[in-house]
Amino acid sequence: MPEAEALLDQQLQVLDHGFVRLVDYLGGDARIVQAARVSYGEGTKSVREDRALIHYLMRNLHTSPFEQVVLTFHCKLPIFVARQWIRHRTARLNELSGRYSVMADEFYVPDAGRVQRQSEDNRQGSGQSVPPQLAAQVLEIVMRGQQIAYRDYQGLIDDEVARELARINLPLSLYTEWYWQIDLHNLFHFLRLRLDEHAQYEIREYAKELARCAKAVAPLAHEAFEEYVLLSARLSRGELKLVRAMLERGGFDAESKLGKYTKLPKRRVDEFRRKIWGVAEQPAEPEIKPVDRGEPE
Repeated sequence: MPEAEALLDQQLQVLDHGFVRLVDYLGGDARIVQAARVSYGEGTKSVREDRALIHYLMRNLHTSPFEQVVLTFHCKLPIFVARQWIRHRTARLNELSGRYSVMADEFYVPDAGRVQRQSEDNRQGSGQSVPPQLAAQVLEIVMRGQQIAYRDYQGLIDDEVARELARINLPLSLYTEWYWQIDLHNLFHFLRLRLDEHAQYEIREYAKELARCAKAVAPLAHEAFEEYVLLSARLSRGELKLVRAMLERGGFDAESKLGKYTKLPKRRVDEFRRKIWGVAEQPAEPEIKPVDRGEPE
C-alpha cells in the first residue's frame, strides 16, 4: 500500500518525547480476503466485492482472517503508559532493559492544561481543570522529583552500582522504548479500548497514531472497524426491550424520562442514553416556589 510505505520508519510524534514508528507490516486488505476465500478456492476479486466481504467479516465477528495481517511498531513511551499498554497480552514485544543500558534523562511532563482534578463519577479518570496557580505548582513538583530521582540514579551509576539496582527508584514518568508486533484483529481490540473517551489521555494519543498506521496498511478493514466496532454501540437484552418499548409508544427523544418504561437501574439507563443520544439524563431542575411574604404594609 502506498500510504503504508510512506509511513514506514517515520517517527509519529506523541506527547513531549514519545513516538510511534511503523517498522514493518505483513499483508493488508488483499491478504484478509484471500484468507477468507481460501475455504472455497477463490482469491481476490474486485475492490467492491473485497470491501463487501471485509465488512461482512467484521459485522459477523469472523475475526481470524484479520489475524493474517501483522504490524510491527517501534514505540517510545512513558513507563506508566507502558504498564497500561502491556495489559494487552496478544502481542509480542521486546523492551529496552535498564539492566543492560543506562536510562536516558527523558521524562514525560504534561501540559498545564492536562493537570485536572479527580473525576467525581469515574474512580480512574480525570475531571475538571485546576486553577493555573495549582497547575504550575503540580508541574514544579513533578519536574523537581524527576530531577532528584535521575541525579541519584546517575550518582549510583557513577559509583558503579549495578544498573539493575540503580534503576529501581526511577519514576513512572521515565521514557522507555520497545518493539511491539501485533496482528490486525488484536490491534483493533486494543484500539477499541484505548481510543475510548474513558481511556487515559496519554495512551489515547498513542492509540491515534497506531490507528493511523492500521488505516494505511488495511484501509478497508479499518473502515469496517470504525463502522461496526469503534463508532457503533452494542445493546444488551434489556436495552433491546427498551428500544421496543420506545417504538411501541411512538419513539422518544433525548429529553424523555425512560425509567418508568424499564426495570433497568438508572446507571444502565444512563448508559443506554449515551449510546443512543450521547447524553445522560439531566437531573430535574428543583421547583422554585415564590416565598409568601404576606401583604405589603
